[in-house]
Amino acid sequence: MPAADLASLKIHDTHRSRGGAGKFWGFFAAGLGVLLLVAGGVFALKNRAPVVEVAVARPAGDPAQQTLLNASGYVTPRRRATVAAKITGRVTGVFFDEGNRVKDGQLLATLDDSDVRRALDSAVADRNSSQAGIRDFEVQLRYAEIQRHRAVELKAANVQSQDQLDNAETAADSLRAKISLANQQVAGANARIQEAQQAVDNCTIRAPFAGIIVSKDAQVGEMVSPISAGGGFTRTGIATIVDMNSNEVEVDVNEAYIARVEPGQRVTSTLDAYPDWQIPSHVRTVIPTADRQKATVKVRISFDKLDPKILPDMGVKVAFMGEDEAKKKGAAKSNGPEADSHCAEVRGTDGQWQIVCFPDAGHKTRATRRDARQ
Repeated sequence: MPAADLASLKIHDTHRSRGGAGKFWGFFAAGLGVLLLVAGGVFALKNRAPVVEVAVARPAGDPAQQTLLNASGYVTPRRRATVAAKITGRVTGVFFDEGNRVKDGQLLATLDDSDVRRALDSAVADRNSSQAGIRDFEVQLRYAEIQRHRAVELKAANVQSQDQLDNAETAADSLRAKISLANQQVAGANARIQEAQQAVDNCTIRAPFAGIIVSKDAQVGEMVSPISAGGGFTRTGIATIVDMNSNEVEVDVNEAYIARVEPGQRVTSTLDAYPDWQIPSHVRTVIPTADRQKATVKVRISFDKLDPKILPDMGVKVAFMGEDEAKKKGAAKSNGPEADSHCAEVRGTDGQWQIVCFPDAGHKTRATRRDARQ
């Protein structure tokens, strides 16, 4: 019985050949399905609408392509001052903060003036005393003149001697000399008053010009001095003021290329903080000296129009434009298709770039230019 069961599990030769044919037809059906899928995909892509790649059109005469020389530098104000006191003293008042706008002559800080005011009061007292002495001498002089006149009359009448007349004249002359001396003393007292008043005025620090406070360097209670005395505990400045209307660009140009730069030359400035903002500028001056260590020459560039976003010490890149490039740029702005219409740079199915312009929203005529990227 077990032998019969094992014989029933035997695979006959006819069954084996029939199984190989089934595998062949299975592979054939799978390949045919793949071919149908590929053909369907090609047919679908062929009938699909062409995809147009759009890019921003770059105007003719772009400064990035038509520059004579590139350089980098920093925004530097021509008028920048660190305000300091003329004397050594203790700060008693500070009337500003960073970012404040100040006017010319505006009070910034005060120093302790108690000592110099005492000197001023003493000089005023000396002047008043001298003036009071002059008035006393003038009264005595009037009486001496009366005595001299009487002595002259008595001498003429041979009643009084010549010695008494001489004494009367000497007394009057002495009083005149004392009045003259007192006047000189008053003048000296006035000079001392002016000196003391100047010392009092030196205790007030005022803005030398209109601008913006960019640094606050002293606080109430600190000592300030025009010289660096007292170690690290003494300040040498009160504040730093910048005139924002004097901002300009200072760049170092290699001396090998300085011949390409001249005053009045058109320049395009780009701040590192605003890389997409191109600022029209021009060369103000070329400093007539070179740095022998760096082999560079300083060039100062003025902005055509200042903007509050332009701050001192900002990094800036500049592009010096040649005369032809500047003219081309101006012509492109005035005559280019983007001046009177809306344009875009597109790439068609043939791979070529075109500039498509629409003069207005209602009229869809377009002017194209082949191979715009070349």
